[in-house]
Amino acid sequence: MPNPKRKISRSKRDKRRATWAAKLKPSQLSECSNCGEKKLPHHVCPNCGHYKGVAVLTPDVG
Repeated sequence: MPNPKRKISRSKRDKRRATWAAKLKPSQLSECSNCGEKKLPHHVCPNCGHYKGVAVLTPDVG
């Protein structure tokens, strides 16, 4: 198995790892068809408890 010939410096290592931050994106939110609040796609709306126009859950009040 090949081994590195020289030690990779901290700055070189960190420059390589820094590109991951650019690839991360915030999660995409969609609008609830019932109440219009933002929610995760393919999930029950936490505000009103509807999924694809059907009441699935009763939301917690308070």
